[in-house]
Amino acid sequence: MEDKDTGFPRVINSSQINRLLNRVVAEIQQFTENQMKQIKRLTRIGTALSAERNLERLLELIVEEARKFTGADGGTLYIMSDDEKELHFAIVQTETLHISMGGTGGKITWKPVSLQNPDGTPNNANVSAYVALTGKTVNIPDVYHAEGFDFKGTRTFDGQTGYRSTSMLVVPMKNHENDIIGVLQLLNARDEESGEVISFSYDCQEMTESLASQAAVALSNNRLIHDLENLMESFIRSIATAIDEKSPYTGGHVRRVAELTTDIARKINDVTDGPYATVRFSDDELKELQIAAWLHDVGKVTTPEYVVDKATKLETIFDRIELLRLRFELCALQAGIQGEKSLVEPSSGQQDDLRKTLAEEFLFLTESNRGGERMSDDKVNRVNAIAARTWELDGKPEALLSREEIDNLNIRQGTLTAAEREIIQNHATVTYKMLSQLPFPKKLRHVPEYAAAHHETLNGKGYPRGLDELQLSLQSRILALADIFEALTAKDRPYKKGKTLSEAMHILSLMAKDRHIDPDLFDLFKREEIYLDYARRELTPQQIDSPGV
Repeated sequence: MEDKDTGFPRVINSSQINRLLNRVVAEIQQFTENQMKQIKRLTRIGTALSAERNLERLLELIVEEARKFTGADGGTLYIMSDDEKELHFAIVQTETLHISMGGTGGKITWKPVSLQNPDGTPNNANVSAYVALTGKTVNIPDVYHAEGFDFKGTRTFDGQTGYRSTSMLVVPMKNHENDIIGVLQLLNARDEESGEVISFSYDCQEMTESLASQAAVALSNNRLIHDLENLMESFIRSIATAIDEKSPYTGGHVRRVAELTTDIARKINDVTDGPYATVRFSDDELKELQIAAWLHDVGKVTTPEYVVDKATKLETIFDRIELLRLRFELCALQAGIQGEKSLVEPSSGQQDDLRKTLAEEFLFLTESNRGGERMSDDKVNRVNAIAARTWELDGKPEALLSREEIDNLNIRQGTLTAAEREIIQNHATVTYKMLSQLPFPKKLRHVPEYAAAHHETLNGKGYPRGLDELQLSLQSRILALADIFEALTAKDRPYKKGKTLSEAMHILSLMAKDRHIDPDLFDLFKREEIYLDYARRELTPQQIDSPGV
């Protein structure tokens, strides 16, 4: 260094050199520590962003962390629309004005920012639109003296609130494919010590760009996960709808069971006393149970329609009672009985005794075919006696009823034979086989188990595996109760009318006593009037005969 007075080099002693070096080293060390702190903070922020699964909370977190990182007083997050023609407001925050909108607090209803002018040209006058269109960062020391952008809206906001917008940093959010999915806008950087509004530094800009990049990837991943989950749920509901639509008599069954199952589970979460006081289903567990309910009948995809829809005992592709009608008519004609009217509508006047007998027997078989009443021993014997009659086919005697028709007409209760009932019951086994082959994520790993156990009972007499109360989860018990109640009260079955509330609740009380269903669960179902809420939503007014059951 030169001496200002003499112009000759100034002699610097060793102590001065050491102080100078120490200062330089200290400054370098401080700079390095600050950089390391920023890098560590960015890393922590990136980890936090990646871990957040709630989309609305993630949006808030992006703005909050960006503001902390830069000392900004305000922040706005815009999300690109699906058609890439608009920027939608997602988050708006201003600390000094106590403004916090969007995210977990609900959507912002402000008009989105168009990326095009009315004449179709790019909207480069709006700074956020310009950044979205060009992918370039904009750093403005003072928006009131900025050129090239229109800040009329900002000035209006300031005039209404008394705020003074000054420095602004607007950064594009680019995902891993370099697509712009949003814009992060920060307002009024503040000095850490004085609190005065300052410009956003270049270092701050670089760090914010890095943060925006991490946030964009985290947001893309989060949205991808949500989109995949929505796709899976929609696909599941489509499959369930297809199962229901397979039969015109079970349309809506799966939906009703799924909704009732969810109602029961949520009510368990709400109670504060009794056997379920300490039971709490997480959101993931509720979702898992709901999906199991939507898929509980998926095994019916292999069940023949004529079995699912069997409204009468003789029904297959069509109701074979009409074949019996024809045989009885032919039997009467072959006996030499004349008459223009049908067997079941005899003409007035003197009627042949055999014709009258055949008419009565056919009417009896018609009633038996409906399966509405239990077949007593006397009725079974009468069917067998009628079956002993013969008629001629191609000159050879044939039994009036085939062995298979006899077996169907003699079904003691309902319309299904033992073999057909096994086919129906097999749907639970098929449900498990189908669902257990699907690679459900960890949080949905119990879906096959819950879905396939909806016909199991606490007393171990259910199917398909005969599980007992020690083996049945609470979720499986909930689904079983919902399925039974829906089946009892369903108003769209061809083989029975929907039972009234009092009838259904009486049957459930007997089933609880026999440990067919969970007694504690039934008590909750009754005490909390879950059944009544369901009835008001799904049943006819005539079925709600006793609301205070």
